Amino acid sequence: MNNTTKHAEEKKIFAHYNEKTIRVYQAYNHKIADEAVELGSFGASFKMERMTWIKPSFLWMMYRSGWGTKVDQERILAIDISREGFDAILSDVVLSSFHSDAYVSFDEWKLKLQNSQVRCQWDPDRDIHGNPLHRRAVQLGLKGNMVENYVHKWIVEVNDITEHVIQIREAIQLNSFEVSMLPNEREYHLDECIQRTLGMVTQ
Repeated sequence: MNNTTKHAEEKKIFAHYNEKTIRVYQAYNHKIADEAVELGSFGASFKMERMTWIKPSFLWMMYRSGWGTKVDQERILAIDISREGFDAILSDVVLSSFHSDAYVSFDEWKLKLQNSQVRCQWDPDRDIHGNPLHRRAVQLGLKGNMVENYVHKWIVEVNDITEHVIQIREAIQLNSFEVSMLPNEREYHLDECIQRTLGMVTQ
């Protein structure tokens, strides 16, 4: 790495993962969630033609879904996908907004955005109360063949964690929350090429 390269510390992927799988979160209504739990992947109620967003950060998913209280986000799914699949998703990422350190020009970014099947968006990660943290959490939007591969090839296991989410939510309200209730998330290390694609490295 040359001396002119620096890493944007606020942009890192933190996730629950092991050697084979990485966990992402999605929130759905009861019908979609019931099918997913029964089938171990998504069923007929899941709209394959729509962009689907996956989120490795548990607390960002909690913020987005209101801890499972928002309409059509009442059920929280923890979805373990293959590391190979996750890395394939990252290799096709285009940032959802123009980033001068990741693209030669606005026109290049626009063209890649039109042709890519993965969107990458960085949002402030959150604490248990929904307050923004100084680091950002990634969410990845999949469409087309990426959705097909996600649903039919890369999902290893689907777990409905709604009851656990409710327990944590109530513990926060009762001031009995403990950090051990949260999933163990650690930094997911990426090579510099992928970091640049994700807008994590600047010149």
